[in-house]
Amino acid sequence: MRRWVILCSTVGSSAALWAHAETLEYPDLVRRLWDLEHLAVLPAAGERCAQWSSYDRRSRYDAQTDRYIDWNANGDGTGIIREEGDRVVLAEMDGPGCIWRIWSAMPGQGRVALVLDGEVVVDLPFTNYFAGQTPPFDQPNLSYCAARGHNLYIPIPYRRSCKVLAEKNWGRYYHITYSTFPPDTVLPRFTHPLPRDWSLALTEADFRLGVLLAEPGPTGPDLQVADVTFEVPARTTVKFAEIHVPRRIVLLRSRVEMGDRADQERALREMVLRAYWDGDSDPAIECPMGDFFGTAPGMNPHVTRVTWMDDLWMTTRWPMPFKSAKIEVTNDGETTRRVHLWFAHVAEERPLDQLGRLYVRWHRGLSDPLRPDRAPDWPFLIAEGRGRFCGLMLHVWNPHGGSYEPARPGHYWWGEGDEKFFVDGERFPSTFGTGTEDYFGYAWGCPDRFERAFHAQTMTEGNRGHQSLVRWHIADNVPFQSRFEGCLEKYFPDSVPTLYAATVFWYMAPGGRHSIRLPPVEHRVGYWVRPPPRAGGFELEGVPPGRVQTQGMSVFPGGSWDHNDQLWWTGAKPGDRMGIRFHVPRAGRYTLRLMLTRANDYGIVQFDVDRRPVGSEVDLYAPAVSRFGPVDLGPVELSEGAHVLGVTIVGSNPSAKPSFMFGLDTLECIPETAP
Repeated sequence: MRRWVILCSTVGSSAALWAHAETLEYPDLVRRLWDLEHLAVLPAAGERCAQWSSYDRRSRYDAQTDRYIDWNANGDGTGIIREEGDRVVLAEMDGPGCIWRIWSAMPGQGRVALVLDGEVVVDLPFTNYFAGQTPPFDQPNLSYCAARGHNLYIPIPYRRSCKVLAEKNWGRYYHITYSTFPPDTVLPRFTHPLPRDWSLALTEADFRLGVLLAEPGPTGPDLQVADVTFEVPARTTVKFAEIHVPRRIVLLRSRVEMGDRADQERALREMVLRAYWDGDSDPAIECPMGDFFGTAPGMNPHVTRVTWMDDLWMTTRWPMPFKSAKIEVTNDGETTRRVHLWFAHVAEERPLDQLGRLYVRWHRGLSDPLRPDRAPDWPFLIAEGRGRFCGLMLHVWNPHGGSYEPARPGHYWWGEGDEKFFVDGERFPSTFGTGTEDYFGYAWGCPDRFERAFHAQTMTEGNRGHQSLVRWHIADNVPFQSRFEGCLEKYFPDSVPTLYAATVFWYMAPGGRHSIRLPPVEHRVGYWVRPPPRAGGFELEGVPPGRVQTQGMSVFPGGSWDHNDQLWWTGAKPGDRMGIRFHVPRAGRYTLRLMLTRANDYGIVQFDVDRRPVGSEVDLYAPAVSRFGPVDLGPVELSEGAHVLGVTIVGSNPSAKPSFMFGLDTLECIPETAP
């Protein structure tokens, strides 16, 4: 069933002649940090974006055998290109180009030199590029630390070549993202200190990226606005707008009337936004409405350069040029939804054959098979044609959480995998990262929200459960002439479960191809089923007070913990109880044998089985961390099936630090021997 709400039509306007700029001044480059309009311009021949990083150099492609070798190698902190005297080479580029982004997880005091066109222009301790105290790297929205990730977004152009040299104590983990322009492009060379007009351009960019919500809305004599409120019945598509002349959407807002949090999570995946450009029968935009505006699941207030969301409205600034447009909303749910849509559009003055169309697609995994030696690559976009990759929003469902240790059950740190971009048929990716959280601009995992202009973690449940992240490639968009393939390494299978949902944003010339198809609604909603929480290989009863996690124990002397880890309960207080599930194969009398941990900040505990106290209180204080036991509880009569071992904090030793911690290494259920 389809319903029609409004048809928008505008008068045409003459298009101004436009050509690719061959000379770029420094303020032109700085403008690309915040000006979104250039994203739709199709790339010129010879334009490219790539990245040097500290990825593990064991990963390589062997052209003679056509094989990918050690493709999952994961020592990503210290990779370099080569040594050169008493320094190491972190990056080297030829041709007119510009560094857009430098990132590091652990910048050190070792000096890093920028050698531009054969001359050392900047030579500073690596930390000084990010500390916000050394001009011109002192703009707070362009040089900063976000969630332990150190980010620099100050353009550093060069005319002929660039080399980045570092002292051997430069630190660990780096990215250097840069563009190379067509050979005849004339660029300035970065200088230190900056000329006044260059500094003013940086100050303006920093201001714009720091007051994103205060940016004025679109204006102009040709501005037209569509503003409609309508109902979308269950299993119905409603056409919102149709425009038959060349225009460009410059701002799009929406509000969906919903109920509680669970209703939000369901509605924003059931409601689908579609946009058809230039009369195509296949939508270029086909995306659940929440994900289209940069987050999932549900409404998660945030602000970035491209998207923002408050408790009511969802907004995006992606420019959307077209010859003609049709926009519609589909409700794949069972509840009628009231929707408000508002967008502003202007006449497109640039020749449309020089502009790409915005594509936004959502999926939970592509059907395109990758060869086995490419594991663990998880492709999020394979597109053929000419265009620019501009951004990724990733929704992760990772209920068990934990750190990256794939050989050990219960340890599922999703953020370990590198990003890899293969451009125009490359056999080895020109962008090869060091970790998924590094790609999103932070480091080592972050259990809290953060938001910046180009990257954000808009929703998190503390590195377990839901994570929602965005990375916008604005100045550092990735041009392609014939093909783009973007992948993230995904170390854990869906069965863990570690589930990804990707929303991909790119511009592409008409006639381009991709393979992304929107899954049916039953695959978009409710797949995040919460399994019983786990820690140390144990299944928990519900979610106890404080925090329960798996702690690696290999660094501690005093005993050999099973699998070198334990269940670790912290943040509890006297009176708090935790339940641990265990299974009995047949009814009988059993002794529960525990191996525990003692330390100077552990508490005194009382155990129970199915809420019936067993044994005496156990004092887990010791001056140093040590394995302790066995502690036998019982005998107890147990029926066949599931039972719960309860642990209640009752206090702490007078000599202990009052942190009331608890650690469980092993739990055995030993049947009583018959006489």
